[in-house]
Parts: sequence; structure tokens; C-alpha cells
Amino acid sequence: MNTFVLFKNTKIHYNHYGKGKPIVLLHGFLENSTMWNDFIPQWSKNNCIITIDLLGHGKSDCLGTVHSMELMAEAVNKVLSHLKIKRATFIGHSMGGYVALAYVKLYSSKVSGLCLMNSTYKADDDELKLLRIRANKMVKNNFKNMVQVSFTNLFAPQSRIDYEKAIKSALSEALKTSVNGYISAQEGMRIRLDSKDVFKKLPCKKLIIIGKKDMVLDGNILKKEAKELQIDIVEFPDGHMSHIENKESFSYNIMHFIENI
Repeated sequence: MNTFVLFKNTKIHYNHYGKGKPIVLLHGFLENSTMWNDFIPQWSKNNCIITIDLLGHGKSDCLGTVHSMELMAEAVNKVLSHLKIKRATFIGHSMGGYVALAYVKLYSSKVSGLCLMNSTYKADDDELKLLRIRANKMVKNNFKNMVQVSFTNLFAPQSRIDYEKAIKSALSEALKTSVNGYISAQEGMRIRLDSKDVFKKLPCKKLIIIGKKDMVLDGNILKKEAKELQIDIVEFPDGHMSHIENKESFSYNIMHFIENI
């Protein structure tokens, strides 16, 4: 069921399926709510699944020139308030994890569980901040090539061969993102703050999912810190896109996580 709410006079697109524990699925940069389509039939059997297109992605409109993670979190809260959902579990892929952490900062009492999927509580280092600035300058004149290169690099080398069809489908969705949506999200991710303490202190079930060959995140640091923080962590053998590269194992682990909330 495709539906919209207005947030600051801007359309936010969402879907909801099934009944039971509310589970909010937040996609990553250059993705949209369609990334969850293959999992919804199984996950919604005993749960209420809510998928949301974040600002500037999918069918949701842009709001200004900077989509901070907090602004995106406020838009998510608008959807949940509209649905009269008082508390939910969040699963956030990459940028979606950053938005979920911002949601925790703003509405911690409304969070019953949090999975950072190929995501991190760490802020960008100086090198990555600079890369985002450069990308925003280049994308204005070379959007398609920029998206194709950056999106393909999210996958482990062998995955680019093994999952060629799925990658092409995901890339076609990525290319639907507007240039403004790209730039606004990049800037929002660039300015986000470190959320380690927020994640550590969140008093609910938590999970981190990482890929061994992920070129975006430093999984070794996350594994070490997860052990110190006594937070569950699952490592898959491939890259940044676990829902494609490790689909069955990913779904199994998410179902297990949800069942134990």
C-alpha cells in the first residue's frame, strides 16, 4: 500500500505491511524502500513492517539543500506518529543506520531494538568528509557515471559477477535519485556527529551486521568495539550490500534478531 504523509510541507512516502511488532526498515544512500521487497513477505507474517523512503530518495521529496540525519529522523517520526506507533525496532542499512541513530538521539524512548546493517555509529573521518565534498562537486556534471562507479564499489569483486542481475536492478533504482537528493544526503552524512555513546547507552536489543570485504566500513574496529561493548555482531563474507550478497543468511539473522526483541 503506497501512502504519503506531509512533513514540513514535503511528501514522505512509506508502506506498511502485516500486524504485530512494529519493525521500521530504513534504506541506505542511493537506495529506497524497494530494497526490502524480497524480505517483506516473510518478515510481515508476524510483524508490522514499515518501509520509508528517506528525504530525497525513492518517492519522497527533497527538503532544502542539506538532509541532516536528524531531519531525516524527524521525517521518520512523522510517519510513525501518523501510524500511531509509539515504539518500534529499527533496521538501518548504511545511511539508514545513521538515521536510526539520530532517531535514538531524538526519541530514545520510542526505540525497542536497533540493527546497524553495514553501518556504523562512527562519524566520518577527515578523508571521507573531503571525498563527500568532492563527490558533490563532480556529481553536478557527471551524475550517472558517479552513481554507477560508487554503487558498484559497494560490492565485493566476486559479488559483481555472481549477483549481476540483482546489482543492475538496484543500480536502476539508485539512478532514480535526483541530483539534489544525492547532494543533500552526502552533506547530511558529512556533518553527522559520532554516536558511539548513544548506541552504547541505548537500553534495548542491538545488533551490528558487517561484511568482511566491505570497502566502506572498517569491520575490524567495529568487531573489537562490539566485543568491548558486549553488543552482538554478525559478519558476512562479502561486501557492503548484505541483503544482496548474503541474502538468505541476512534474512535468517534479521528474523532471529526480531524474534528476540
